[in-house]
Amino acid sequence: PHRETRARRCRGPTSRIAMAHSLATMRATPAPERRALSSLGASSRTSIGAVTRAGRLGPSSRVHRRAPLRARAGDRDRVPDGDKNSRYYSESAAGPAELDSLLELYLSKCRSNAAADAARAALERPSAETSPSSSIPRRGPNAGKVYLIGTGPGDPGLLTLKAYHLMQTADVVLYDRLVSPQILDLVSPDSTMLYVGKQSGYHTRTQDEIEAMMLAFAANGATIVRLKGGDPLVFGRGGEEMEALAQRGHEVRIVPGITAAAGVGSELGIPLTHRGVATSVRLLTGHLREGAAKEAATGDGNAVADAVDFAVTSADLDTTLVVYMGLATLPALAAKLLASGFPADTPAVAVERGTTRRERRVFSTIEDLPVAVATCGLKSPTLLIVGATVKLSPLWPWRDESGDAIAPPTTSSDAPAYDLQTGLPSEDTREWFTERSGTLGKLREMGKEVGTRGEEPAEEGDRAPAR
Repeated sequence: PHRETRARRCRGPTSRIAMAHSLATMRATPAPERRALSSLGASSRTSIGAVTRAGRLGPSSRVHRRAPLRARAGDRDRVPDGDKNSRYYSESAAGPAELDSLLELYLSKCRSNAAADAARAALERPSAETSPSSSIPRRGPNAGKVYLIGTGPGDPGLLTLKAYHLMQTADVVLYDRLVSPQILDLVSPDSTMLYVGKQSGYHTRTQDEIEAMMLAFAANGATIVRLKGGDPLVFGRGGEEMEALAQRGHEVRIVPGITAAAGVGSELGIPLTHRGVATSVRLLTGHLREGAAKEAATGDGNAVADAVDFAVTSADLDTTLVVYMGLATLPALAAKLLASGFPADTPAVAVERGTTRRERRVFSTIEDLPVAVATCGLKSPTLLIVGATVKLSPLWPWRDESGDAIAPPTTSSDAPAYDLQTGLPSEDTREWFTERSGTLGKLREMGKEVGTRGEEPAEEGDRAPAR
Protein backbone atom coordinates (compact mmCIF):
# COMPACT_ATOMS: atom_id res chain seq x y z
CA PRO A 1 0.00 0.00 0.00
CA HIS A 2 2.81 2.43 0.83
CA ARG A 3 4.45 1.94 -2.57
CA GLU A 4 1.10 2.35 -4.38
CA THR A 5 0.47 5.63 -2.55
CA ARG A 6 3.88 7.01 -3.54
CA ALA A 7 3.26 6.03 -7.15
CA ARG A 8 -0.12 7.83 -7.20
CA ARG A 9 1.48 10.99 -5.86
CA CYS A 10 3.78 11.27 -8.88
CA ARG A 11 2.72 14.05 -11.20
CA GLY A 12 3.87 14.50 -14.78
CA PRO A 13 4.03 12.48 -17.98
CA THR A 14 2.70 8.96 -18.10
CA SER A 15 6.22 7.67 -18.70
CA ARG A 16 7.31 8.97 -15.31
CA ILE A 17 4.44 7.15 -13.64
CA ALA A 18 5.42 4.01 -15.50
CA MET A 19 9.00 4.33 -14.34
CA ALA A 20 7.87 4.86 -10.77
CA HIS A 21 5.65 1.80 -10.96
CA SER A 22 8.55 -0.17 -12.40
CA LEU A 23 10.76 0.85 -9.51
CA ALA A 24 8.05 -0.05 -7.02
CA THR A 25 7.82 -3.49 -8.61
CA MET A 26 11.59 -3.84 -8.46
CA ARG A 27 11.63 -2.90 -4.78
CA ALA A 28 8.96 -5.50 -4.08
CA THR A 29 11.10 -8.16 -5.72
CA PRO A 30 13.37 -10.16 -3.37
CA ALA A 31 16.84 -8.63 -3.20
CA PRO A 32 18.80 -11.47 -4.87
CA GLU A 33 16.40 -11.58 -7.84
CA ARG A 34 16.32 -7.78 -8.10
CA ARG A 35 20.10 -7.53 -8.28
CA ALA A 36 20.26 -10.27 -10.89
CA LEU A 37 17.71 -8.46 -13.04
CA SER A 38 19.43 -5.09 -12.90
CA SER A 39 23.07 -6.18 -12.84
CA LEU A 40 25.63 -8.01 -14.91
CA GLY A 41 28.44 -10.38 -14.01
CA ALA A 42 29.85 -10.17 -10.51
CA SER A 43 28.13 -6.83 -9.88
CA SER A 44 25.60 -9.09 -8.22
CA ARG A 45 28.14 -11.91 -7.94
CA THR A 46 26.12 -13.48 -10.82
CA SER A 47 28.21 -14.54 -13.79
CA ILE A 48 27.77 -13.02 -17.23
CA GLY A 49 27.46 -16.51 -18.61
CA ALA A 50 24.54 -17.20 -16.28
CA VAL A 51 22.76 -14.03 -17.40
CA THR A 52 23.28 -15.00 -21.03
CA ARG A 53 22.00 -18.53 -20.59
CA ALA A 54 18.94 -17.28 -18.73
CA GLY A 55 18.02 -15.14 -21.76
CA ARG A 56 17.17 -12.13 -19.61
CA LEU A 57 18.27 -9.62 -22.24
CA GLY A 58 15.61 -10.63 -24.75
CA PRO A 59 15.58 -10.11 -28.52
CA SER A 60 17.31 -6.72 -28.25
CA SER A 61 20.51 -8.46 -27.19
CA ARG A 62 21.17 -9.75 -30.70
CA VAL A 63 24.51 -8.57 -32.02
CA HIS A 64 26.41 -8.91 -35.26
CA ARG A 65 28.82 -11.76 -34.76
CA ARG A 66 32.41 -11.13 -35.74
CA ALA A 67 35.35 -13.46 -35.32
CA PRO A 68 35.06 -15.19 -31.92
CA LEU A 69 37.08 -13.60 -29.12
CA ARG A 70 38.39 -16.86 -27.74
CA ALA A 71 41.67 -18.39 -26.69
CA ARG A 72 42.84 -21.84 -27.71
CA ALA A 73 40.03 -24.35 -28.17
CA GLY A 74 39.18 -26.25 -25.00
CA ASP A 75 41.24 -24.02 -22.70
CA ARG A 76 38.20 -22.82 -20.78
CA ASP A 77 37.22 -26.40 -19.97
CA ARG A 78 40.45 -26.93 -18.03
CA VAL A 79 39.84 -24.87 -14.92
CA PRO A 80 42.86 -25.02 -12.56
CA ASP A 81 42.40 -27.64 -9.87
CA GLY A 82 42.91 -25.27 -6.95
CA ASP A 83 40.30 -22.83 -8.25
CA LYS A 84 37.47 -25.16 -9.28
CA ASN A 85 35.39 -24.26 -6.23
CA SER A 86 35.76 -20.49 -6.61
CA ARG A 87 33.14 -18.54 -8.51
CA TYR A 88 35.76 -15.97 -9.43
CA TYR A 89 37.80 -18.34 -11.60
CA SER A 90 35.04 -20.35 -13.26
CA GLU A 91 34.21 -20.44 -16.97
CA SER A 92 31.09 -18.37 -16.43
CA ALA A 93 33.14 -15.65 -14.73
CA ALA A 94 34.99 -15.11 -18.02
CA GLY A 95 31.76 -14.23 -19.83
CA PRO A 96 30.85 -14.86 -23.48
CA ALA A 97 33.64 -15.55 -25.93
CA GLU A 98 32.58 -12.84 -28.42
CA LEU A 99 33.53 -9.24 -27.73
CA ASP A 100 30.24 -7.97 -29.21
CA SER A 101 28.29 -10.06 -26.74
CA LEU A 102 30.34 -8.75 -23.82
CA LEU A 103 29.72 -5.15 -24.88
CA GLU A 104 26.00 -5.68 -25.42
CA LEU A 105 25.65 -7.23 -21.97
CA TYR A 106 27.51 -4.33 -20.39
CA LEU A 107 25.51 -1.67 -22.26
CA SER A 108 22.26 -3.46 -21.44
CA LYS A 109 23.18 -3.28 -17.79
CA CYS A 110 23.93 0.44 -18.16
CA ARG A 111 20.54 1.06 -19.76
CA SER A 112 18.80 -0.91 -17.02
CA ASN A 113 20.63 1.00 -14.29
CA ALA A 114 19.87 4.32 -15.98
CA ALA A 115 16.16 3.51 -16.13
CA ALA A 116 16.16 2.51 -12.47
CA ASP A 117 17.97 5.73 -11.51
CA ALA A 118 15.45 7.80 -13.45
CA ALA A 119 12.54 5.99 -11.80
CA ARG A 120 14.05 6.51 -8.39
CA ALA A 121 14.54 10.22 -9.12
CA ALA A 122 10.91 10.46 -10.26
CA LEU A 123 9.75 9.06 -6.93
CA GLU A 124 12.00 11.26 -4.85
CA ARG A 125 11.58 14.48 -6.91
CA PRO A 126 8.26 14.27 -8.80
CA SER A 127 8.66 17.72 -10.34
CA ALA A 128 12.14 17.11 -11.76
CA GLU A 129 12.63 16.08 -15.35
CA THR A 130 14.69 12.88 -15.60
CA SER A 131 16.25 11.16 -18.56
CA PRO A 132 17.44 7.55 -18.47
CA SER A 133 20.05 8.38 -21.09
CA SER A 134 21.84 10.74 -18.70
CA SER A 135 23.29 7.77 -16.79
CA ILE A 136 24.46 5.91 -19.90
CA PRO A 137 28.22 6.37 -20.43
CA ARG A 138 29.27 8.55 -23.35
CA ARG A 139 30.94 6.93 -26.31
CA GLY A 140 33.86 7.89 -28.50
CA PRO A 141 37.67 8.24 -28.41
CA ASN A 142 39.09 8.81 -24.94
CA ALA A 143 35.61 8.40 -23.46
CA GLY A 144 36.63 5.95 -20.75
CA LYS A 145 39.37 5.75 -18.15
CA VAL A 146 41.72 2.82 -17.69
CA TYR A 147 43.60 1.97 -14.50
CA LEU A 148 46.21 -0.78 -14.21
CA ILE A 149 46.25 -1.68 -10.52
CA GLY A 150 48.61 -3.90 -8.58
CA THR A 151 46.90 -5.81 -5.78
CA GLY A 152 50.01 -7.19 -4.08
CA PRO A 153 50.88 -10.84 -3.49
CA GLY A 154 47.47 -11.85 -2.11
CA ASP A 155 47.02 -10.49 1.42
CA PRO A 156 44.14 -7.95 1.30
CA GLY A 157 45.93 -6.00 4.04
CA LEU A 158 48.66 -5.11 1.53
CA LEU A 159 46.22 -3.42 -0.87
CA THR A 160 46.73 0.33 -1.24
CA LEU A 161 43.98 2.80 -0.35
CA LYS A 162 44.06 4.16 -3.90
CA ALA A 163 43.47 0.68 -5.30
CA TYR A 164 40.56 0.14 -2.89
CA HIS A 165 38.98 3.46 -3.88
CA LEU A 166 39.15 2.65 -7.59
CA MET A 167 37.76 -0.84 -6.99
CA GLN A 168 34.73 0.86 -5.42
CA THR A 169 34.13 3.21 -8.35
CA ALA A 170 34.93 1.10 -11.43
CA ASP A 171 32.37 0.23 -14.09
CA VAL A 172 34.29 -2.80 -15.36
CA VAL A 173 36.90 -4.87 -13.49
CA LEU A 174 39.15 -7.29 -15.39
CA TYR A 175 41.15 -9.50 -13.07
CA ASP A 176 43.90 -12.11 -13.21
CA ARG A 177 44.13 -15.51 -11.57
CA LEU A 178 46.78 -14.20 -9.16
CA VAL A 179 44.31 -11.75 -7.61
CA SER A 180 43.08 -13.51 -4.48
CA PRO A 181 39.36 -14.07 -3.74
CA GLN A 182 39.69 -12.02 -0.54
CA ILE A 183 40.71 -9.00 -2.62
CA LEU A 184 38.02 -9.61 -5.25
CA ASP A 185 35.45 -9.59 -2.44
CA LEU A 186 36.33 -5.90 -1.96
CA VAL A 187 35.21 -4.90 -5.47
CA SER A 188 32.03 -2.83 -5.52
CA PRO A 189 28.87 -4.92 -6.03
CA ASP A 190 27.90 -2.43 -8.78
CA SER A 191 30.95 -3.24 -10.93
CA THR A 192 30.96 -5.68 -13.83
CA MET A 193 33.65 -8.29 -13.17
CA LEU A 194 35.31 -10.41 -15.87
CA TYR A 195 37.92 -13.10 -15.33
CA VAL A 196 40.80 -12.89 -17.82
CA GLY A 197 43.34 -15.02 -15.97
CA LYS A 198 46.20 -16.86 -17.61
CA GLN A 199 48.46 -19.66 -16.50
CA SER A 200 50.66 -22.20 -18.20
CA GLY A 201 48.45 -24.39 -20.38
CA TYR A 202 45.21 -22.56 -19.51
CA HIS A 203 44.27 -19.15 -20.90
CA THR A 204 40.77 -17.73 -20.61
CA ARG A 205 41.86 -14.95 -22.98
CA THR A 206 44.97 -14.25 -24.99
CA GLN A 207 46.86 -11.02 -24.32
CA ASP A 208 45.58 -9.54 -27.59
CA GLU A 209 42.02 -10.35 -26.58
CA ILE A 210 42.43 -8.69 -23.18
CA GLU A 211 43.76 -5.53 -24.80
CA ALA A 212 40.86 -5.57 -27.29
CA MET A 213 38.39 -5.83 -24.40
CA MET A 214 39.89 -2.83 -22.61
CA LEU A 215 39.84 -0.76 -25.82
CA ALA A 216 36.22 -1.65 -26.51
CA PHE A 217 34.99 -0.88 -22.99
CA ALA A 218 36.99 2.36 -22.90
CA ALA A 219 35.51 3.47 -26.23
CA ASN A 220 32.07 2.96 -24.68
CA GLY A 221 32.81 5.32 -21.81
CA ALA A 222 33.53 2.79 -19.08
CA THR A 223 35.92 3.32 -16.19
CA ILE A 224 38.02 0.17 -16.36
CA VAL A 225 40.10 -1.29 -13.57
CA ARG A 226 42.57 -3.96 -14.58
CA LEU A 227 43.57 -5.86 -11.45
CA LYS A 228 46.92 -7.65 -11.47
CA GLY A 229 48.73 -9.62 -8.81
CA GLY A 230 51.79 -7.95 -7.34
CA ASP A 231 52.83 -4.80 -9.22
CA PRO A 232 51.49 -4.28 -12.75
CA LEU A 233 54.90 -3.26 -14.11
CA VAL A 234 56.93 -6.11 -12.55
CA PHE A 235 56.47 -9.19 -14.76
CA GLY A 236 52.81 -8.26 -15.06
CA ARG A 237 52.70 -7.24 -18.74
CA GLY A 238 51.33 -3.90 -17.64
CA GLY A 239 53.75 -2.10 -19.94
CA GLU A 240 52.38 -3.95 -22.97
CA GLU A 241 48.80 -3.09 -22.09
CA MET A 242 49.76 0.52 -21.42
CA GLU A 243 51.41 0.78 -24.85
CA ALA A 244 48.47 -0.87 -26.64
CA LEU A 245 45.96 1.57 -25.17
CA ALA A 246 48.23 4.62 -25.53
CA GLN A 247 48.63 3.90 -29.25
CA ARG A 248 44.85 4.14 -29.57
CA GLY A 249 44.73 7.43 -27.69
CA HIS A 250 43.63 6.14 -24.27
CA GLU A 251 45.46 7.46 -21.24
CA VAL A 252 46.38 4.72 -18.81
CA ARG A 253 46.96 5.36 -15.12
CA ILE A 254 49.16 3.03 -13.11
CA VAL A 255 48.52 2.22 -9.45
CA PRO A 256 51.53 0.39 -7.98
CA GLY A 257 51.22 -2.71 -5.87
CA ILE A 258 53.57 -4.54 -3.52
CA THR A 259 55.49 -6.95 -5.71
CA ALA A 260 55.82 -10.54 -4.51
CA ALA A 261 59.54 -10.23 -3.78
CA ALA A 262 58.89 -7.44 -1.28
CA GLY A 263 55.65 -8.83 0.15
CA VAL A 264 56.80 -12.42 0.62
CA GLY A 265 60.31 -11.40 1.70
CA SER A 266 58.97 -9.06 4.37
CA GLU A 267 56.43 -11.59 5.62
CA LEU A 268 59.14 -14.24 6.07
CA GLY A 269 61.62 -11.77 7.54
CA ILE A 270 64.04 -12.18 4.62
CA PRO A 271 65.84 -8.89 3.93
CA LEU A 272 66.42 -8.61 0.20
CA THR A 273 69.52 -6.52 0.92
CA HIS A 274 71.59 -6.58 4.10
CA ARG A 275 74.88 -4.90 4.91
CA GLY A 276 77.70 -7.38 4.82
CA VAL A 277 75.49 -10.11 3.34
CA ALA A 278 73.78 -8.90 0.15
CA THR A 279 74.58 -5.64 -1.60
CA SER A 280 71.91 -5.99 -4.28
CA VAL A 281 68.75 -7.83 -5.27
CA ARG A 282 67.78 -9.04 -8.71
CA LEU A 283 64.24 -9.83 -9.83
CA LEU A 284 64.19 -12.41 -12.60
CA THR A 285 61.65 -14.46 -14.48
CA GLY A 286 61.96 -18.19 -14.91
CA HIS A 287 59.66 -18.15 -17.92
CA LEU A 288 60.07 -16.22 -21.19
CA ARG A 289 57.26 -15.53 -23.62
CA GLU A 290 56.76 -17.81 -26.59
CA GLY A 291 59.09 -16.88 -29.43
CA ALA A 292 61.60 -15.01 -27.25
CA ALA A 293 64.51 -17.20 -28.36
CA LYS A 294 63.74 -16.60 -32.02
CA GLU A 295 63.48 -12.85 -31.48
CA ALA A 296 66.82 -12.84 -29.67
CA ALA A 297 68.44 -14.70 -32.56
CA THR A 298 67.07 -12.33 -35.20
CA GLY A 299 67.63 -9.18 -33.16
CA ASP A 300 63.91 -8.31 -33.05
CA GLY A 301 63.76 -8.52 -29.26
CA ASN A 302 66.22 -8.31 -26.40
CA ALA A 303 69.24 -10.57 -26.20
CA VAL A 304 67.78 -12.96 -23.62
CA ALA A 305 67.11 -16.32 -25.28
CA ASP A 306 67.07 -18.53 -22.16
CA ALA A 307 65.67 -17.42 -18.80
CA VAL A 308 67.79 -19.86 -16.80
CA ASP A 309 71.05 -18.90 -18.50
CA PHE A 310 70.29 -15.23 -17.93
CA ALA A 311 69.46 -15.83 -14.26
CA VAL A 312 72.77 -17.62 -13.72
CA THR A 313 74.83 -14.92 -15.42
CA SER A 314 73.00 -12.30 -13.32
CA ALA A 315 73.67 -14.08 -10.02
CA ASP A 316 76.55 -13.78 -7.58
CA LEU A 317 77.11 -14.60 -3.93
CA ASP A 318 76.57 -10.99 -2.84
CA THR A 319 73.15 -10.78 -4.50
CA THR A 320 69.74 -12.01 -3.40
CA LEU A 321 68.17 -13.75 -6.37
CA VAL A 322 64.36 -13.68 -6.63
CA VAL A 323 62.80 -15.74 -9.40
CA TYR A 324 59.17 -15.30 -10.47
CA MET A 325 57.41 -18.11 -12.35
CA GLY A 326 60.44 -20.33 -11.90
CA LEU A 327 58.88 -23.55 -10.68
CA ALA A 328 59.17 -25.45 -13.96
CA THR A 329 62.77 -24.35 -14.56
CA LEU A 330 63.98 -24.80 -10.96
CA PRO A 331 65.94 -28.05 -11.61
CA ALA A 332 67.86 -26.45 -14.48
CA LEU A 333 68.40 -23.24 -12.51
CA ALA A 334 69.82 -25.08 -9.49
CA ALA A 335 72.10 -27.24 -11.62
CA LYS A 336 73.53 -24.26 -13.51
CA LEU A 337 74.00 -22.19 -10.33
CA LEU A 338 75.99 -25.06 -8.82
CA ALA A 339 77.98 -25.44 -12.04
CA SER A 340 78.78 -21.73 -12.00
CA GLY A 341 80.38 -22.00 -8.54
CA PHE A 342 77.56 -21.46 -6.07
CA PRO A 343 78.11 -23.44 -2.82
CA ALA A 344 75.80 -26.42 -2.50
CA ASP A 345 74.55 -25.19 0.89
CA THR A 346 73.46 -21.76 -0.40
CA PRO A 347 70.17 -21.04 1.45
CA ALA A 348 67.01 -21.05 -0.64
CA VAL A 349 63.26 -21.03 -0.15
CA ALA A 350 60.28 -21.72 -2.40
CA VAL A 351 56.99 -20.06 -1.38
CA GLU A 352 53.65 -21.12 -2.84
CA ARG A 353 50.80 -18.59 -2.68
CA GLY A 354 52.75 -16.29 -0.40
CA THR A 355 50.91 -14.03 2.10
CA THR A 356 47.67 -16.04 1.76
CA ARG A 357 46.15 -18.60 4.10
CA ARG A 358 47.04 -21.33 1.57
CA GLU A 359 50.73 -20.48 1.77
CA ARG A 360 53.29 -23.29 1.80
CA ARG A 361 57.02 -22.71 1.99
CA VAL A 362 59.98 -25.04 1.68
CA PHE A 363 63.31 -24.00 3.21
CA SER A 364 66.32 -25.87 1.88
CA THR A 365 69.60 -25.38 0.02
CA ILE A 366 69.99 -24.67 -3.66
CA GLU A 367 71.26 -28.23 -4.13
CA ASP A 368 68.29 -29.90 -2.45
CA LEU A 369 65.50 -27.44 -3.28
CA PRO A 370 64.38 -29.01 -6.61
CA VAL A 371 63.84 -32.44 -5.07
CA ALA A 372 62.27 -30.93 -1.96
CA VAL A 373 59.80 -28.89 -3.99
CA ALA A 374 58.86 -31.93 -6.07
CA THR A 375 58.48 -34.07 -2.94
CA CYS A 376 56.18 -31.50 -1.30
CA GLY A 377 54.20 -30.98 -4.50
CA LEU A 378 54.38 -27.19 -4.64
CA LYS A 379 52.38 -25.64 -7.47
CA SER A 380 52.18 -22.32 -9.24
CA PRO A 381 52.28 -19.52 -8.24
CA THR A 382 55.56 -20.13 -6.41
CA LEU A 383 58.29 -17.58 -5.74
CA LEU A 384 61.95 -18.60 -5.34
CA ILE A 385 64.44 -16.70 -3.18
CA VAL A 386 68.09 -17.74 -3.26
CA GLY A 387 70.95 -16.23 -1.29
CA ALA A 388 72.58 -15.81 2.10
CA THR A 389 69.82 -13.48 3.33
CA VAL A 390 67.34 -16.41 3.37
CA LYS A 391 69.16 -17.75 6.43
CA LEU A 392 68.42 -14.48 8.26
CA SER A 393 64.72 -15.32 8.35
CA PRO A 394 63.41 -16.11 11.86
CA LEU A 395 61.63 -19.03 10.19
CA TRP A 396 64.89 -20.65 9.07
CA PRO A 397 64.59 -24.05 10.77
CA TRP A 398 68.20 -25.05 11.44
CA ARG A 399 69.83 -23.51 14.53
CA ASP A 400 72.73 -24.24 16.82
CA GLU A 401 72.46 -24.39 20.62
CA SER A 402 72.75 -20.63 20.92
CA GLY A 403 69.97 -20.08 18.38
CA ASP A 404 72.14 -18.91 15.50
CA ALA A 405 71.23 -20.02 11.98
CA ILE A 406 73.37 -22.80 10.56
CA ALA A 407 73.43 -24.87 7.37
CA PRO A 408 71.25 -27.99 7.28
CA PRO A 409 72.98 -31.04 8.70
CA THR A 410 74.43 -33.46 6.18
CA THR A 411 73.19 -37.03 6.18
CA SER A 412 74.61 -40.24 4.80
CA SER A 413 71.47 -40.91 2.79
CA ASP A 414 70.49 -39.24 -0.47
CA ALA A 415 67.39 -37.71 1.13
CA PRO A 416 67.24 -33.94 0.64
CA ALA A 417 67.43 -31.61 3.63
CA TYR A 418 64.35 -29.42 3.71
CA ASP A 419 61.65 -28.07 6.00
CA LEU A 420 58.04 -27.71 4.85
CA GLN A 421 55.98 -25.06 6.63
CA THR A 422 52.32 -24.27 6.00
CA GLY A 423 50.01 -21.41 6.85
CA LEU A 424 50.61 -17.75 7.47
CA PRO A 425 53.52 -16.90 9.76
CA SER A 426 51.77 -13.67 10.78
CA GLU A 427 48.19 -12.62 11.48
CA ASP A 428 45.46 -13.40 8.95
CA THR A 429 44.08 -10.03 7.82
CA ARG A 430 41.01 -11.43 6.09
CA GLU A 431 38.85 -10.64 9.12
CA TRP A 432 39.81 -7.00 8.83
CA PHE A 433 37.97 -6.73 5.52
CA THR A 434 34.80 -8.75 5.97
CA GLU A 435 31.47 -7.11 5.21
CA ARG A 436 30.78 -6.21 8.85
CA SER A 437 34.33 -5.35 9.85
CA GLY A 438 35.17 -2.05 11.47
CA THR A 439 37.95 -1.45 8.95
CA LEU A 440 35.65 -1.51 5.94
CA GLY A 441 33.06 0.52 7.80
CA LYS A 442 35.60 3.24 8.53
CA LEU A 443 36.81 3.29 4.92
CA ARG A 444 33.26 3.68 3.67
CA GLU A 445 32.52 6.47 6.14
CA MET A 446 35.65 8.29 4.98
CA GLY A 447 34.49 7.94 1.38
CA LYS A 448 31.07 9.37 2.22
CA GLU A 449 32.64 12.35 3.98
CA VAL A 450 34.85 13.20 1.00
CA GLY A 451 31.93 12.75 -1.37
CA THR A 452 29.72 15.03 0.74
CA ARG A 453 32.34 17.79 0.96
CA GLY A 454 33.28 17.42 -2.70
CA GLU A 455 36.95 17.70 -1.81
CA GLU A 456 39.89 16.45 -3.78
CA PRO A 457 42.67 14.72 -1.86
CA ALA A 458 45.26 17.24 -0.67
CA GLU A 459 48.42 17.45 -2.74
CA GLU A 460 51.81 17.09 -1.12
CA GLY A 461 52.67 20.36 0.57
CA ASP A 462 49.08 21.52 0.95
CA ARG A 463 47.95 22.49 4.38
CA ALA A 464 46.03 19.64 5.96
CA PRO A 465 42.33 20.43 6.55
CA ALA A 466 41.29 21.13 10.13
CA ARG A 467 39.84 18.17 11.98
